[in-house]
Amino acid sequence: MEPLVKILSASAELFSQYGFKTITMDDIARRAGISKKTLYQHFANKQEVVNDSVVWYKNQMTELCNATLNDAENAIEAMVRMMAYFDSMNKRINPMALFEMQRFFPDAYKIFRELLASKDVTMMKENILWGMKEGLYREDINAELLARYRLETSLLVLQPNLLVSDRNDLMSVALEIGEHFLYGIMTVKGEKLYHKYKEKYLKQASQI
Repeated sequence: MEPLVKILSASAELFSQYGFKTITMDDIARRAGISKKTLYQHFANKQEVVNDSVVWYKNQMTELCNATLNDAENAIEAMVRMMAYFDSMNKRINPMALFEMQRFFPDAYKIFRELLASKDVTMMKENILWGMKEGLYREDINAELLARYRLETSLLVLQPNLLVSDRNDLMSVALEIGEHFLYGIMTVKGEKLYHKYKEKYLKQASQI
């Protein structure tokens, strides 16, 4: 593995697990299995590491979600499989990570939001339009608005609020929000498929 990829992968793991504030360049070099000298050959400071690791991490997530969409039989299966993927991710995420990025690394947070708007909203909108054509989602919904709404509400679990108090809460609240969203847009036909895929994917994810 290239040193740069090692750094970005290690940084993304550390920031998601422990937040952004306390992680040092020493921590990153140690997790990446490289010397501190090698780390500074690629990045001048922690700010640069944070910015680039956020882009790398978001691109990794987007690629995986796109692969999930392309491999699914229908829009409901794609949505449930993404919910299962994020459920497994939430088991490893520090609930304060996004808040700390927003507060202490605003440039990185701006990059994160821009990627969310340019890539994730489009991906979610495509899923909604796909489901509408299949008769699995209601025909009278605004796909663009609901795509933005779904992604905005998904971030609630990663912000200090009344919903989440610990990591276990984070997982259950994220699934509750995802399910609430789906029931708001699904048709009866879609609901039947949802119960099928929920049993298959979400139950499996909860056991990982």
